[in-house]
Amino acid sequence: MERITHWIDGTHWSGTAARTSPVHDPATGEVTAALDLADGAVVDQAVASAVAASAGWRRASLTQRARVLFAFRQLLAERAEDVAALITAEHGKVLSDALGEVTRGLEVVEFACGMPHLLKGSHSEGVSSGVDVHSVRQPLGVVAVVSPFNFPAMVPLWFVPVAIAAGNAVVLKPSEKDPSAPDLMAQLWKEAGLPDGVLTVLHGDREAVDHLLRHPDVRAVSFVGSTPVARHVYETATAHGKRVQALGGAKNHMLVLPDADLDLAADAAVNAGFGSAGERCMAISAVVAVEPVADALVAKIAERVARLRTGDGRRGCDMGPLVTREHRDRVAGYVAAGVDAGAELVVDGRDVQPDGSPDGFWLGPTLFDRVTPGMSVYTDEIFGPVLSVVRVGSYDEGLGLINANPYGNGTAIFTNDGGAARRFEYEVEVGMVGVNVPIPVPMAYYSFGGWKQSLFGDSHAHGAEGVHFFTRGKVVTSRWLDPGHGGVDLGFPTHS
Repeated sequence: MERITHWIDGTHWSGTAARTSPVHDPATGEVTAALDLADGAVVDQAVASAVAASAGWRRASLTQRARVLFAFRQLLAERAEDVAALITAEHGKVLSDALGEVTRGLEVVEFACGMPHLLKGSHSEGVSSGVDVHSVRQPLGVVAVVSPFNFPAMVPLWFVPVAIAAGNAVVLKPSEKDPSAPDLMAQLWKEAGLPDGVLTVLHGDREAVDHLLRHPDVRAVSFVGSTPVARHVYETATAHGKRVQALGGAKNHMLVLPDADLDLAADAAVNAGFGSAGERCMAISAVVAVEPVADALVAKIAERVARLRTGDGRRGCDMGPLVTREHRDRVAGYVAAGVDAGAELVVDGRDVQPDGSPDGFWLGPTLFDRVTPGMSVYTDEIFGPVLSVVRVGSYDEGLGLINANPYGNGTAIFTNDGGAARRFEYEVEVGMVGVNVPIPVPMAYYSFGGWKQSLFGDSHAHGAEGVHFFTRGKVVTSRWLDPGHGGVDLGFPTHS
């Protein structure tokens, strides 16, 4: 049995873990490794290593930091297929999807390579007699990143490169379900020249996370996960004086207007609903069809779903398994609940015949029609390959449905009417909006994040907001006196 352990101070941890967790191959159901889980003492060791490294890394020049970023970017590009293979082996998503995840993460690395420019401050000369003012942004120190199972490479790459380039030391706590890709990336950081201790990979469960949230030497926490856990992370970490960006859950809607290209909309619904087995926070889980297009749209979606091949992600299939047996069973329970509630089950993924081991965690693409807002398949974030079609009578009804939802992560509108699209952009209460684009994940130089219960904290991920999150501003007012300066003056200083 392979052992997967922590990466502390530039090497694999040599201690003995009191607790371990099994790592599965979702396509076969096999246990492939035992993962060491950190207790409080190991967390303290990891943070102490990061604290020791952060002082020297902060003093490293911007040029030195950028060179490490450029080197890491090259190594990650060269090893992208190796990282993707680890993702497929532990998460289950198909290889092409895993490689796409690494590619999107690389875009953030490339953005962070520009940190010397991004950290430039401002300067004002002569704000008063002989007085100048300038601003700088400085690193926080040690920051923690807690990432989810569904993007074991991309989500860490949203945060870690920006934090490191800004001069921080990072403690990364990846998901215990698929830990190997972050471990490999840590080794690539070392090969790129990153000093030992600047990046730590700490494996664990809630015990490790809660210890990080309360640790006095951790200055900030970045988190991606479900809304209940995001709320817990935000409330706990802020109560201990930390800066927090906690990205929570989602229920993403795709509004299809009567003038839309229905073939384009059907393709988009299938791609966004069933890619990565629906285990995406940006997945479309609710198609809001404005009548009279629902019958035709549902037929087109069902036709495309029938052609999808579910199976082992290493066999060229379209969709892989779910990440664990427990999660598969949970999603299958929602399918049963939808039937019991009266939704029309157009395609039943429980009947799938997978191209893979019978012991894999399989559930095929599932399509419901005539879903109503009170049903659990609509209200809950299922996080699986379940697509619901909700029928509405007008644009206003569809917009009201979307805005009434407690989540506000991503949404899309499909239409050929520019005026309707522009109105939707303005009126919808969601953080990321796509126009004829089903998964509107921003490019790295913009910031990722939603509204309402999809985000706790004020900062979104990467882009300018990411740079600001991992730094703090300082304003310096200075006067250099000349030989002819005046004497003592006890009056209140004013700008003149």
